[in-house]
Amino acid sequence: MTTDEAMAYDGTAAEAAGVEVLPVAGHIGAEVTGVDLAADLDDAQVAAVWAAVLRWKVVFFRGQRLDHAAHVRFARRFGEPVVLPRRGSASPPGVPEVETTADRLELGGRYGMEHEEWLLRRRHTLLRGWHCDHGARVDPPAATILRAETVPPYGGDTTWSNLAAAYAGLSAPVRDFVAGLRAEHRLGVGYQARPGDDAYVRHLLDHQVATLHPLVRVHPETGERVLFVNGYYVERIDGLSRPESQAVLDLLLEQAVRPEYTVRFRWEAGSVAFWDNRATIHLAPSDTAHLGHPRVMHRVMLSGDLPVGPDGRASEALVGSEPGRW
Repeated sequence: MTTDEAMAYDGTAAEAAGVEVLPVAGHIGAEVTGVDLAADLDDAQVAAVWAAVLRWKVVFFRGQRLDHAAHVRFARRFGEPVVLPRRGSASPPGVPEVETTADRLELGGRYGMEHEEWLLRRRHTLLRGWHCDHGARVDPPAATILRAETVPPYGGDTTWSNLAAAYAGLSAPVRDFVAGLRAEHRLGVGYQARPGDDAYVRHLLDHQVATLHPLVRVHPETGERVLFVNGYYVERIDGLSRPESQAVLDLLLEQAVRPEYTVRFRWEAGSVAFWDNRATIHLAPSDTAHLGHPRVMHRVMLSGDLPVGPDGRASEALVGSEPGRW
């Protein structure tokens, strides 16, 4: 399936394939029905789903019955799954494409910190948690497919933002200004170290990842300009002083997460979210740590390419990653 074929599927063609796409917010998000993700989808269904992802940036499916093998098989219809060299301890053995994120199981106790301290040191500002997956890499994943196995009875929602709409919503002079800039994205940005020896700081130094990305990237399939910022990885804007960089980043991050550019999803067991990691950032929930309920999610990411800015310059790896090698 080519990009042109996928983009050619409008709502009428989707319905002809037995797929219904129901937008849920003005700029981002749609629920997709009429598709059993565990079945062998035909080309028309695959094209309709991909067109919905490109148009709405994140799409949601409910009531799906996917096991790990079916999750990977579905993902392969849209690209090459990423195989991480290191996964969390809750991830399934024998299925290297699947990473399990079990919040209460994974965070508590790592590097000598319990869950609450993790949140304090890693998300100490309101915008800190917003991120794209593996954004410090030179080739962040193109897309992510996340499915819910166990969710709390309330809380645990995820929010996404449309970075193409956020860029288009800037005034023309600001769009022109930021389109030629580049920003350093680095693993561990803003982490507040513990007094004395800090095992996580030592981990960051031993596994550093940093890339110089365009501040505005051109989407390789839709041609949209995307405001390539997030609160989790962006260290500074190249060529600006630290105060200038921080002021511009604050402006852009606040723009990126304005409510009108976002959608919030209430998870249920069997729900699946499929998002374009090149055109969105998302905020994982931090409202469940005190509830005493597990939240177990499984994700498969699809390999991406090097971001390219409006000036045609591609991202440059500074340390810790190279294209296609995880």
